[in-house]
Amino acid sequence: MSSELRTRTIVGVALILLASAALYSGGFLFWLLLVVAGVLMQGEWGALVSATPEERRLAMFAVSVPLALLCPLAANVSWVAFTLGAAAFFFVLLVTRSVRLALGIPYVVLPVMALLYLRQQTPDSYGLLLAFWALALVWATDIGAYFAGRSIGGPKLAPRVSPSKTWAGLGGGVLAALATGFLLHRLAGLPVELAAASGLLAVAAQLGDLLESAMKRRAGVKDSGTLLPGHGGVLDRLDGVAAVAPLAALLYLVLVLG
Repeated sequence: MSSELRTRTIVGVALILLASAALYSGGFLFWLLLVVAGVLMQGEWGALVSATPEERRLAMFAVSVPLALLCPLAANVSWVAFTLGAAAFFFVLLVTRSVRLALGIPYVVLPVMALLYLRQQTPDSYGLLLAFWALALVWATDIGAYFAGRSIGGPKLAPRVSPSKTWAGLGGGVLAALATGFLLHRLAGLPVELAAASGLLAVAAQLGDLLESAMKRRAGVKDSGTLLPGHGGVLDRLDGVAAVAPLAALLYLVLVLG
């Protein structure tokens, strides 16, 4: 194993353990982890869209307001927090006159709301299962895509955006996500509708990755940041989650709650 892959693996496992511990705890700790990640993501988003340092700080402050309202001790997941998220978007847009910077607000707020919403479903064990499913299938997609892409290779998925991604990798990611979904269905009682939708969410995860890759290519950088050795920035690790979490919550609302 190369030193780079070793570092990437160690940091990746540590991040999964940290996320799993906060997820299991739920409540305040899970919210706090998501808020810290969200504010950091907003800062990296600002760098990718070439915002000035002052504009980046403004956007990070603006996004912290609806994220703070999502605290279990405050408004929690509610229309109040959603409305403040929309207000933060328009505030950043009006002050900086940058649509690209302002779009970072919903990019951050919506997945945080979605994960908190899934985690807060009752009973607690069911909420834990739903939120874990949304996160685990992203991890599974990344792992499946990485190994399928490296072992099979073949035609590129989007060579102008991300030269390393292949159609084989996408297929491997979809299969890994489906396997994860149906394993959770069999072992933990995940609704079969959500297990079957895991393949669709794997595609969403890959699209989220491609969106961030396009932003990095436009900005002329390899990674969104340097905070995570072997992985880059927080945005590099959570681009799939940002795309998957809102769709996972929507699918739960439509397919399960109906």
